[in-house]
Parts: sequence; structure tokens; C-alpha cells
Amino acid sequence: MQKYNNLTIIGTSHISIQSINEVKKFIGEFKPEIIALELDEKRYIALTQKHKSSVKDMLKVGLKGYFLSIIGAYIQRKLGKLVGVKPGSEMITAIKLAKKHKLKIALIDQDIEITLKKLNKNITFKEKFRILKDILKGVIFKKGVVEKFDLTKVPNEELIEIVINKVKEDYPSIYNVLIKERNEIMAKALNKIIDKEKDKQILAIIGAGHEKEVIRIIRNQDFS
Repeated sequence: MQKYNNLTIIGTSHISIQSINEVKKFIGEFKPEIIALELDEKRYIALTQKHKSSVKDMLKVGLKGYFLSIIGAYIQRKLGKLVGVKPGSEMITAIKLAKKHKLKIALIDQDIEITLKKLNKNITFKEKFRILKDILKGVIFKKGVVEKFDLTKVPNEELIEIVINKVKEDYPSIYNVLIKERNEIMAKALNKIIDKEKDKQILAIIGAGHEKEVIRIIRNQDFS
């Protein structure tokens, strides 16, 4: 958890029971007036309503970006089943509580179609080959890798740093599009809310991998 002026950031894991409980506890105890979520409008609708992917969706973002989003969603579902938590449950919990207590919801992430189009455009052949190789080797589900994570909890800062550096090294395009650029976008969005709503308490719920850098950008006003 990070604080800056009237902003509190909770870094979550999208399949973590701990994250759900932290969201419930903070909203229940501190009653923030604004809940900022690592979502765009399309992902918000996908979480709160039933939406099936279609060929039209694929054509909008490009085959590579669409394929990577399918892989990512599959992995989250697979890991979520291991702990009995549906991916994005902490976001759904926050949305339900915001509606219950009549709190304002702010969506601070980039449009998912823009993100996937960028990914489709920038990912290199080398990265695609490495992804395919990692999938075929079953890296994600190897016993030694999974044992490093307690999936019911948010990873600690050291482990997050190791994973982010590994992504940065092996998949620089994915790192730039999915992590670095979105950190900057979410930081800018939160900074605008802070400036506009100085008298209101803001709770931001974002992935733990974004938390440290987003708060650093805001504190240092390091906007590109």
C-alpha cells in the first residue's frame, strides 16, 4: 500500500484472496469517496457483463495482439482455478462496494484496443518465438516456478521486481506496452484526479507490478 496526499494505492494480484480482503477492509474502514480502477471502459463492461470474444474483436486489434490477450486470459483462468478465485475478483468486489456505498468510480487504464494494437505492432519475431518456446516447455506451470508463488497472496516487492526485470529482458516490447506505458498513463490519470478532487479521499486499485512505479511517477511528477 502506498500513499500520496489524498491518494492511497493498493497493489493487488488479480487472483488473490488477500487482495479481495484488503479491498473490502480498506473501503469498509476508510470510506474513500473515489475508487480508481486499473480498467478501461471495455474491460469494465467485460467484468460486469457477459461478453464473448469474436472475429470482430480480433480484426480490431490484430491477430498477434488478440492471440496474446487470449493466452494471458487463459493463464489467469488456469491459475485462478488453483486458488478458487475468478480473475479480476478484487476489481469486481471494489465495483460492488462502490455501488453499494454510492462512491464514484474512475477508470484509469488505457483503452484495451489501443494497448493490444500497440502490442500487435511492436512485438518482435524473437519475442513471439520465445513465447511459443516457453509455452511448449511449460515454463509457467513447472513445479519449481509455481512453488515460488503463494497464489492466494500478493507477491512481495522483491519477487515482483525479479519478474518485471525478467519480462523487461526477455520481452522488451511486451514490457514497454503492457507495463511501462500503462504505468505512465495510469499515473497521469491519477494525478488529474488528485488535482481535481483535492478534498476527497481516493483509493486506486492496480496490479502490484504497477504500484511502485506509478506512485514514483506521481511523487516526482515525472510525466513524459
